[in-house]
Amino acid sequence: MQVADECRVFNMLDAVPLRETIDQVKPDLIVPEIEAIRTEVLLEVEQAGYRVIPSARAANLTMNRDRIRDVAVGLGVRTARFSYAESAAELLVRSHDIGFPVVIKPVMSSSGKGQSVARTAVDIEASWQFACQGMRGDRQKVIVEEFIDFQYEITLLTIRQHNGETLFCDPIGHVQERGDYQYSWQPQAMKAEHLNAAQEMARKVTTDLGGAGIFGVEFFVTRDEVIFSELSPRPHDTGMVTLISQNLSEFDLHARAVLGLPIPLIRSVEGASAVVLADKDGKNPRFEGVEAALSEPGVDVRLFGKPTTRPYRRMAVALAQGADALARARAAAAKIKVISE
Repeated sequence: MQVADECRVFNMLDAVPLRETIDQVKPDLIVPEIEAIRTEVLLEVEQAGYRVIPSARAANLTMNRDRIRDVAVGLGVRTARFSYAESAAELLVRSHDIGFPVVIKPVMSSSGKGQSVARTAVDIEASWQFACQGMRGDRQKVIVEEFIDFQYEITLLTIRQHNGETLFCDPIGHVQERGDYQYSWQPQAMKAEHLNAAQEMARKVTTDLGGAGIFGVEFFVTRDEVIFSELSPRPHDTGMVTLISQNLSEFDLHARAVLGLPIPLIRSVEGASAVVLADKDGKNPRFEGVEAALSEPGVDVRLFGKPTTRPYRRMAVALAQGADALARARAAAAKIKVISE
């Protein structure tokens, strides 16, 4: 929006202005960059001849955790045991069926909004209310799943091409707090059999979704197996590490795949990213400490340009390359303070 020739602001969950804008602009490509969008309109306009990235079906299914999870199960992909609930009472029953602790998420949300862990039945009402507050769209429904005691979790950036094989970046390890990624690193060391399993599952699901572009496929990795978690049909927040760890960032790869340009080599080195968070509600933010962060060799910073702040909102990311990249990225991020009115 900040660099576009033209921009329009409206609620993309409202089908009327969304369809009107598409019909007026007549874009060559429609690239959904967020999940809060009336994807039924994308299905309609794709049928009318517009090209949706990576596909309208991918955007529609991944906007809803229940639908993409059902697709994965239908393909024989290993997932956590899960169920759905549309009320606190039903959530309690489903949680008992699965067994505490359980993870509860809105079927429609992003970046961990509304996600919590219910360790006992006492927590269910609070988890239900928290999920409702974090929901997007108009579906009051949650997914409840078994709590996986994983060793680590990864994002496997998966690139589908128009003419060419499916490609994979080196796995990205990451840590979340409050359902949001806080820092990530590449590569995450994995057993060969676990990496092969993750790649095969990612290939299966993205092939079913179709289209061309980059997908961020998330997995839990336990001592014995790899378990599919979620998928985003677009560049992934944990993948911002590729801005410094790869010769082609996830954004470069997405553009090349969408435009049908060749991707002859994806090369990576040790890198890490760490987010810079706001601590209060405000507007017109500015940043202090950027110079100090950039004084460290091998460190770079990206400011997101968001016009408003709120507690824990991600406002920037610090990147580091080379030995001890994660420690240096986190140290750089800690030097940057967000000041808002």
